Amino acid sequence: MEILKNQNAIITGGGRGLGKATAIAFAKEGINVAITGRNEQVLQETVSELKSYGVKAVYAVFDVANYEEVKSGIASITNEFESIDILVNNAGIADFGSLLDMDVEKWASIINTNLLGAYYVIKEVLPTIIANGKGDIFNVSSTAGLNGNAGTSAYSASKFGLIGLSDSLMREVRKHNIRVCTLTPSTIASDMSKDLNLTDGDPEKVLQPEDFADLIVGTLKLPRRAMIKSASIWSTNP
Repeated sequence: MEILKNQNAIITGGGRGLGKATAIAFAKEGINVAITGRNEQVLQETVSELKSYGVKAVYAVFDVANYEEVKSGIASITNEFESIDILVNNAGIADFGSLLDMDVEKWASIINTNLLGAYYVIKEVLPTIIANGKGDIFNVSSTAGLNGNAGTSAYSASKFGLIGLSDSLMREVRKHNIRVCTLTPSTIASDMSKDLNLTDGDPEKVLQPEDFADLIVGTLKLPRRAMIKSASIWSTNP
């Protein structure tokens, strides 16, 4: 079993929802955590909570869709942490509507955040993980990245693209002892899904952020000879 204590992790979109649940799960395992996001107050509050578990916790404010902000933010984190062992690309946005009804700017912003944002962060963090000699990268896609649906063209395109990026990256970095895992969860009771009314008014019927976090921790604990290439997690409720 992999020892997680004292490892260092970066979680994008780590101030709330899935990212926060994962950050807390990491902290309980003794993992030092850097979280990123656009709302500094939310990040500060989450960092204070993480520190209560006795780990080092820091934050960086940036928009993953802005490459210059990503470069600056990741540099500030790597100045705090000597090495990076784990990266969780969780930051994402969603909006739905027919291809003709959704305006071009909104369509592009979903691609820029969900796909290019992950690419930007990986590009800045990967050299540090390679230098470390081992590591784990998790890219959070969605079941919408496995199958399209009416009204999900932008979101599905971004999540399909992320799966392709992850698969190619996995094949590039295995030789560096780096595991890349693509996660494709069904609906989770996150702030975003609640805002978009995706839980049918009953958040308890769908997956909880803690379920998602437990999957990541369990994957990390596998011996390094083992790698989960992709994982789907679904609610048992229809």
